[in-house]
Amino acid sequence: MSILVVGLSHRTAPVDVLERLALEPGAIGKLIQNVAAGEHVTEATVLATCNRLEVYAEVDRFHGSVEEISRLLVERGDQVATPLGDTDLLSCLYVHYDDGAVSHLFHVAAGLDSMVIGEGQILGQAREALRFGQELGSVGPALNVLFQQALRVGKRSHAETDIDRVAPSMVTAALEHATSDGSHVAGSRVAVVGAGAMAGLSVATVTRLGAAEVTVVNRTDASGARLAEEYAVRSRSFSELTGVLAEADIVISCTGATGMVITAEQVRAARGGTDRRVIFLDLALPRDVDPTVADLPGARVLDLRRLSEELRDTSAAQEVTGVREIVGQEISAFVSARRQSSVTPTVVALRTMATGVVDAEIERLLHRLPDLDPASRAEVVHSVRRVADKLLHQPTTRVKELANETGAVSYAEALAELFALAPEAVDAVTRVEGRP
Repeated sequence: MSILVVGLSHRTAPVDVLERLALEPGAIGKLIQNVAAGEHVTEATVLATCNRLEVYAEVDRFHGSVEEISRLLVERGDQVATPLGDTDLLSCLYVHYDDGAVSHLFHVAAGLDSMVIGEGQILGQAREALRFGQELGSVGPALNVLFQQALRVGKRSHAETDIDRVAPSMVTAALEHATSDGSHVAGSRVAVVGAGAMAGLSVATVTRLGAAEVTVVNRTDASGARLAEEYAVRSRSFSELTGVLAEADIVISCTGATGMVITAEQVRAARGGTDRRVIFLDLALPRDVDPTVADLPGARVLDLRRLSEELRDTSAAQEVTGVREIVGQEISAFVSARRQSSVTPTVVALRTMATGVVDAEIERLLHRLPDLDPASRAEVVHSVRRVADKLLHQPTTRVKELANETGAVSYAEALAELFALAPEAVDAVTRVEGRP
């Protein structure tokens, strides 16, 4: 069995493609179940964020699995409001397999593959992917170990390096690029539309930067009120959004809605014909803010597409050496342990076979020598077992060492072939209790 990743992200797909493929929790669960039902898939989960959609699976065949999962993603593209053609979506997909899949997830969890290098939200999103798969019963030993280790890598990266200081959060980065250095936030009136994790981060950030007034607006009044109470800021009903927009200097929208939340007509009505400077930060996927708002006098719109372009060559997007070293160490250790564990069933089966042969020969020998005294019997049994152990020690130790070497040779298969081990004997070692 091997790990397979099929997905797309801000590195391979434009924002308009990503936003059309954005999944709500119910759709994520359905996709996981559809992947897990595949002929070649034994485990599956999905990592879905505002700038990536990735399917993780344990599979027994590469090509068949890639075709199955790619087809499911293409079908998802065909089901959205503006269907995507097969060629467009397929050209955006990437595939990582086996050790490459491990490396990819560890880089993702460490924040090295994020739009803003080092952002910490991906850790929570990876944890959510693991939890979702566990609840659906589609995550087993392989993906559980992989994701648990990936979370450890991410935590190490933030605890042992200065990546949090070097790489700002998505909200901080957006504010810095929209307002030169973020200083414009001080003394400004800020409206935050939404009440989720990104909205909470937005409220915390603008409060820290000295915003004069912060107002939370959410489609569900109770959720908006809770967020506002947590940070001691104002909350307004969604029906009052136009009035809030009329007063705001900065608008941050991150609702997760499937349609436009802030339209050009609404902004035009709120501005009342003035050309007062207003900055709109659209951190949602799909987009919350109508792009034509940018055509209004004095209005500036920065969405994820623009943000990704502007962050591409900044210091926040440069290589973080310390984190890369940690990730490299963790990949090597994980892959080494995984390769060694892959030969363990064969080694166990070999030792089991040898024990059976030794037991049978000892029984035959003692039956032929019934007059041996107990001390002699014990010495014979001990000597025969010791000879067998010594003969097996070197090959079983060496096969684990060789398993760490790259190449096409499967030393476990070679060992099984040389000693004529029955496949069912090896499978019995790896079989998960409760599964056929």
